[in-house]
Amino acid sequence: MHGKLTNVAFSKILAELQQKYLLYAPKRFNDQGRFSDTDLIRYGEISSVEEIVWQEKSAFSPKEIVFPITQTLFHFTCDEFRESKLKEKKKVLVFLRPCDINGLKRLDTIYLENGVEPDLYYKRLRERVKFVMIECSESFDNCFCVSMGANTTDNYSLAVRFASDNVLLEVKDKELENFFSAKLVNAEFKPEFVTENRQQVRVPDVDEMPAEMYDHEMWDEYSSRCIACGRCNTTCVTCSCFDTYDLFSDDNTNIGERRRVWSCCHVDGFTDIAGGHSFRHSNGARMRFKTFHKVYDFKRRFGKEQMCVGCGRCDDNCPEYISFANCINKVTDNLQNLIGSHPKADTASNSATTLLRKRSKEQNILSENGKN
Repeated sequence: MHGKLTNVAFSKILAELQQKYLLYAPKRFNDQGRFSDTDLIRYGEISSVEEIVWQEKSAFSPKEIVFPITQTLFHFTCDEFRESKLKEKKKVLVFLRPCDINGLKRLDTIYLENGVEPDLYYKRLRERVKFVMIECSESFDNCFCVSMGANTTDNYSLAVRFASDNVLLEVKDKELENFFSAKLVNAEFKPEFVTENRQQVRVPDVDEMPAEMYDHEMWDEYSSRCIACGRCNTTCVTCSCFDTYDLFSDDNTNIGERRRVWSCCHVDGFTDIAGGHSFRHSNGARMRFKTFHKVYDFKRRFGKEQMCVGCGRCDDNCPEYISFANCINKVTDNLQNLIGSHPKADTASNSATTLLRKRSKEQNILSENGKN
C-alpha cells in the first residue's frame, strides 16, 4: 500500500497509533548537546510528526529501546529469586534509518543466536518492536554504510519520506494498514537509498588475521590519542557488552536485585578478572579489539555480514577526533604491506585474501621440507 498524507493527517494517525503503540523517533533535546548552547538529537517518545528530526543524524542510536542502558534481570531474597516483569505492555513503533535497522539485526544475532538459548530479556523487548524506515537517500558526514553493505533493507513495516508539508508512505504491515487505508491519498512511492558516501572504507577480507597484525605498531597511535571515554561504544548501534551488578536493600542485605548495565571494551576495568589481572591494559589494545570485532571476528564467527554498519556515530562523537573509518583503512593498508602486495583499492580485499592463502601454503611446504 502506497500513498501520501499531509503532516496534519499523519499526526492524527500517530495519535491513533499511540493507543496501541509507543512511538519512538530521533528527537531534539534543546541545550543538552556536547557543547554549551547546543542541542542533542537522540531517540525519545514522540506524539506528532513535528517532533521527528529527519533532516539530521541522531547522536545516539535506537538500540536502548531493545537493549536498555540499565535493566533489572531478577529480584532475589535469601531463599528465592523472581524474574523481572515487563511493566509496559504496548508494542513499539520506532522510526529509524536503514543502517540502524541493520544494526539492530546485528544485535539480534548476538542476543538471539549466540548460544543454546536466546536472551530472554532482549527477546521479550525485541518482539514488541516494529520498524518505520525513514528514507535515507543522501549520506551524512562520516557515514560509510555503503562500504559496509548496510545502506539498504527491506526489513520494515512502514517506510516514510518526509517533506516540508506532507509524508509519502509505503505500508507493508497488515496490522498498520487498518490505520492508514481510509486516509491515504493515492501516490506512488518507492523508498530510495544512499548509493555513495563521501567516506569510503576498504574492509580487510581475510580468512585468518595474521598474528603480526595484533602486535602492529599502528595501535600505538591509539594508545596515545584515545582517552578511553567509551563514547564510540555507547553511541554505536551494534555494541552489545554489559556488566552485571547486585544491588542490595539498605534495610535487609538478603534482599536485592541483579541488573545489567551497559559497558564497553574501551573503558577501564572492562577486562579485569579475579586476582587483579586484566587482558588489555593499553588503549591501543582496546582499539585493536574493537576494530577486529567489528570488521573480522563477528563475520568469521557467524558467517554473515560485518558487525559494523557504517553509521559513523563513533567518528561523530569522539572527543579526540579519532576516525574509526580511517582505522579500518589503515588495517587494510598495513595488511597489504604485511603480505608484500600493493593492489589497487577496488581489488584490495580479494587480492589480500589470495596472497595470504598463498603465503600460508608456502610456509606449510617449507615447514614440511624442514621436517624431512
